[in-house]
Amino acid sequence: MTKDKKSAIIETLSSEFKDCNIAICDYKGLNVKQLESFRVAVYSENIKVQVIKNTLASIAFKNVGINDLKLKDTNIFVWGKDQIALAKAITQFATQTDGKFIIKHGFFEGSVVDVKYIDTVSKMPSRDELLGMLLSVWMGPVRYFVTAMDNLRKQKEEN
Repeated sequence: MTKDKKSAIIETLSSEFKDCNIAICDYKGLNVKQLESFRVAVYSENIKVQVIKNTLASIAFKNVGINDLKLKDTNIFVWGKDQIALAKAITQFATQTDGKFIIKHGFFEGSVVDVKYIDTVSKMPSRDELLGMLLSVWMGPVRYFVTAMDNLRKQKEEN
């Protein structure tokens, strides 16, 4: 790989890592088909998955002010803006692969996080689930009002 190509990759990664939550995972034992199915599954959530050389990733992290991440061995980088969707995607894939996909650590909301934090975030309701809950709360009084009016109508019809 030429120096120009490396610097182009570093620039691209730096711009993408700037506003994203990042998870670093180990993928030993997974085949290309499994990794590709994971990429396809998370594409709709605007989550990117890529194997990057540790030196290039380290330079990109330093460019955006992330200095605390330690990169060793084989790593696959998963990043996206929605931390809940990212955490759900990687924890779900980790459970499906029987220990071949291991979450190492990540960078969420400006700080380095461990596996326990990522697991906790993955159990939180997603944005769509929260909107559904909020809509249900808002519709409660209307639903009770309509039910009361319907019961009143039935009562008057009986009399």
